[in-house]
Amino acid sequence: MAEALAAREARASAQLDTVAGSLLRALHSHGAREIFGIPGDFALPFFDAIETSGILPLYTLSHEPSLGFAADAAARIRVAPSVVAVTYGAGALNVVSPIAAAYAEKSPVVVVSGAPGARDRSGGVLVHHQARTLDSQFAIYREITCAQARLDDASRAPAEIARVLAAARRHSRPVYIEVPRDMAARPCAAVAAAPEQPFDADAVDACAREVLERLAGARRPVLMVGVEARRFGIEDRVARLARRLRIPVVTSFMGRGLLAGSDVPLAGTYLGPAGDPEVAARVEESDGLLLLGVIVSDTNFGVSGGRVDLRRAIQACDGSVRLAYHEYPDIPLGALCDALLDRSTPLASAVASGTERHPSQLADNSLPLSVTEVAAGLNDLMAREGPYPIAADVGESLFVAMDLVPTDYVAPGYYAGMGFGVPAALGIQAATRRRPIAIVGDGAFQMTGWELGHCARHGWNPIVVALNNGEWGMLSAFRPQARYNALGDWDLARCAEALGGRGHVARTQGELRRALDAAARDTTRFQLVDVRLPAGTSPRMRRFADGVRPGTP
Repeated sequence: MAEALAAREARASAQLDTVAGSLLRALHSHGAREIFGIPGDFALPFFDAIETSGILPLYTLSHEPSLGFAADAAARIRVAPSVVAVTYGAGALNVVSPIAAAYAEKSPVVVVSGAPGARDRSGGVLVHHQARTLDSQFAIYREITCAQARLDDASRAPAEIARVLAAARRHSRPVYIEVPRDMAARPCAAVAAAPEQPFDADAVDACAREVLERLAGARRPVLMVGVEARRFGIEDRVARLARRLRIPVVTSFMGRGLLAGSDVPLAGTYLGPAGDPEVAARVEESDGLLLLGVIVSDTNFGVSGGRVDLRRAIQACDGSVRLAYHEYPDIPLGALCDALLDRSTPLASAVASGTERHPSQLADNSLPLSVTEVAAGLNDLMAREGPYPIAADVGESLFVAMDLVPTDYVAPGYYAGMGFGVPAALGIQAATRRRPIAIVGDGAFQMTGWELGHCARHGWNPIVVALNNGEWGMLSAFRPQARYNALGDWDLARCAEALGGRGHVARTQGELRRALDAAARDTTRFQLVDVRLPAGTSPRMRRFADGVRPGTP
């Protein structure tokens, strides 16, 4: 026994002074705390190092897209990098869409892919999993990550790793690292962290002065908070700024859940015609709209039908600040927030923000369910049990989440990739050890819900609320008569039992109350509440679809 333990420790120690070991230690020192992976032959040397070194825990799933969704959610919830490990070609190309989503929504996922070695490149024959060329995969990832490196030289590997991981933290976007299979075990020096990127403090100060002058001169100022406040870890500072200015505060569609742990009174979430008319009026009539960390995308603003005049807004996002027709480049959001805090005072035009309203008190009756009652049931559950972190999928799932009390929340609100919810919930639980709730449609569940079969061996017990109406509801909002949106009648509760969880069926408001209570009480395994809804879309989904319909053919 002692000899076996000594041999295992010796192997682990030997792994640390290699390319793979240096990479794993650097990932840990840059904030990564988990790896979601599926092995393959080109990646086996790296997976050997993961297992032997024990630096980061490895969670394997069934299909690569789920790895991307899980790591994306883990990175969002912890405000730190999370890792996807895959093999070359068949593995890495399967995770392209989730990584594109992470790029669009600014989530620092690190993709580590195995790759052909030097002998594979010089053999003169095509290599399995190769697309057009051996470098096609690298070229694809250049489009959807903010930095890339191929660790094909052990002497340069530490500097390359430091450069790429620094970019992930600085831009809060995915990066790509390729580890040829003949390089993982090569001797390698430790990685020294890259220095922080400097910024022009005078430019930041001048920008902050102008922003505050614009706000002071406005009759109806409004602060809209977006996802960058969370991505760059400045949510507490943004809350202090909101309290200091004392102006109405809303979140963007993508920023739902921000400031949940603060005492800042939120007026609500801006959804244009699909949301609260009072919130829409505040935003659209504002002559001093400060968009702090808000990604200006169609889902955040397209549904407004052009009713938000962005030329009059102050846009602080993506490393710059735009005011009217000029721009301050290279302005980090955290530095701007600090400068605003240093100089801000309550505005003369300050007014109460108002308090957001949330449905609650689900009735115990035999009436059929709608998405509003689902939100009410979840709010009642959190009132009794305390807040759960929420992972929402697209479509009606997003709109259920819009009606929930403020809590930690992740969703693909901009990229809108279906299948996010279940693996995102698993990523949240792996990263935080907190029991999450996933809100998914039946179409999304059919894509990635099967990953719940891994819950038992990884020690996860999420609650999954599946909105089961037999169709792709979001698409039905655009094409109500299309037969191709039909999904059929799937008994998701029985699927849960087959995957090692417990299933509940809820067709009425009373059944939903009892199902959620039972799901919360049973912490021994994952719970799936199969919410049977009538076909069709909610009024809010129809208003949302009507808002974006002019941009569709």
